[in-house]
Amino acid sequence: MKTIKIILFTALIVAGSLGCKKGFLDINKNPNNVTESSITPELILPNAMHGVGVQTALGYGFLNNWIGYWSPSGSYSPSTEESTYNITTTFGDAKFNAINNVLFDLDNVEKRSAAANKPYYRAIGMVLKAHLFQNLVDIYGNVPYTQAFDPAIASPAYDKAEDIYANLQVKLDTAVSLFLKNPVPLDAKTIDIIYGGNATLWVKFANTLKLRLLIRQSKVNASPTAELAKISTNGGVLMSGETVDVNPSYINDVNKQSPFYGTYGKQPSGVDANEYYRANNYILGILKDNGDTRIGRFFAPAASPTSPSNVYVGTTYGAPPDDAVNGTHTSNIGPGLAGSATQAQWILTSVESMFLYAEAVARGWLAGDAKTAYENAVKESFIWLGVPSAGTAADTYLTTAVIGKWANRGSTPDSVIAFITTQKYIALTGINPLEAWSDYRRLGTQPKSGATSVNPARISAVLPVRLLYPSSEIAVNGANVPKSINQFTSTIFWDK
Repeated sequence: MKTIKIILFTALIVAGSLGCKKGFLDINKNPNNVTESSITPELILPNAMHGVGVQTALGYGFLNNWIGYWSPSGSYSPSTEESTYNITTTFGDAKFNAINNVLFDLDNVEKRSAAANKPYYRAIGMVLKAHLFQNLVDIYGNVPYTQAFDPAIASPAYDKAEDIYANLQVKLDTAVSLFLKNPVPLDAKTIDIIYGGNATLWVKFANTLKLRLLIRQSKVNASPTAELAKISTNGGVLMSGETVDVNPSYINDVNKQSPFYGTYGKQPSGVDANEYYRANNYILGILKDNGDTRIGRFFAPAASPTSPSNVYVGTTYGAPPDDAVNGTHTSNIGPGLAGSATQAQWILTSVESMFLYAEAVARGWLAGDAKTAYENAVKESFIWLGVPSAGTAADTYLTTAVIGKWANRGSTPDSVIAFITTQKYIALTGINPLEAWSDYRRLGTQPKSGATSVNPARISAVLPVRLLYPSSEIAVNGANVPKSINQFTSTIFWDK
């Protein structure tokens, strides 16, 4: 039975391979003794949290390429399907299934916590589910939601994307209420490997997710007053230094490194883990043209640059292999993102949250000064990335870079939003390409046409607005999968 099979798989991972190393996911159970009754929320939750981090770290390489952040090294041929935008139903298979696998575990955390009267863990499950379900909707549109993970339903119906968004807001309200009205359990300090039992930060995370849902719908619901009031009343959103990240004590060992670093940094042996992805010339051009010192945190200097005066070198997305821009001649992922094997894995950064807040203030949705909110978000980007003398560097950028000066925001509401989200696009380089892609679809600000694939077989001059439903889902739930979906014209409901 699918339910027992997957729960037991998670329990075995937590209790066995991840639990055997004291201090990693430190839940030491004998997998031979796992039973249905022994699978508690506390057993499932740490690995589910780690799974959310893995999705953030590994799930969006293709979007980093599409959105102008990364591009394949000249040592490799680009993926034909990806770089021509001529994607098929197999293109999204892994992403759809990976998100749903983590959602399944979180759903079990929520339900088992409710049954056992453990409101803190129930609320955590609800918040993390809201985060991943929004991601799923933003990629695919309508998806199974109400009937998802019901063991009695083999072929779950697809809910409308807008209905899922609405229910996620309700779920977040419930989670906030549970956090505010119930004590934090004593074992949360070790079980909660995101915030260590800090309910206040969980409330702010929930509020941030709600704001992201509302911002995403800015073209279809321009004044969500009641929902915004709840955010303000309940403590606001995540601000400086309040990144949502997970760390079950990552170590520099095989399969135990921080997920992003283990994929794009160094292997435990010291060998580069990433030979494929390099800086994209599009984002490099923006950074260089504006004297942006974050360049050395987003990207590493080329190991063997062809010119000593140009150490940050990229490739053009969709171009054929070229030894002149091979792996050693181009810039790998930088230390601001891939810093160490033990680094916490971000799920939602303070930078993203502060840019959401800046846009909300600029729209008149939340109280505050738009200029201050915007500049604080830019400064947080410099701080988060570890730019040397971050405050001074950010101030210099904000006063000298044409693209950064508040005075250049324009005089219309739309131009102000475009100005803010352009800086958000830069700040999220390699960090959250899904958010950047969503802003591109929602507003059309960044990236511009210069980021489009140059593959001559490209079938469109614009980026896809969604992925197609995966073949694995069509095979098992074909009667319910929406038909006649096109990657360019079948927009997500908020993409107007």
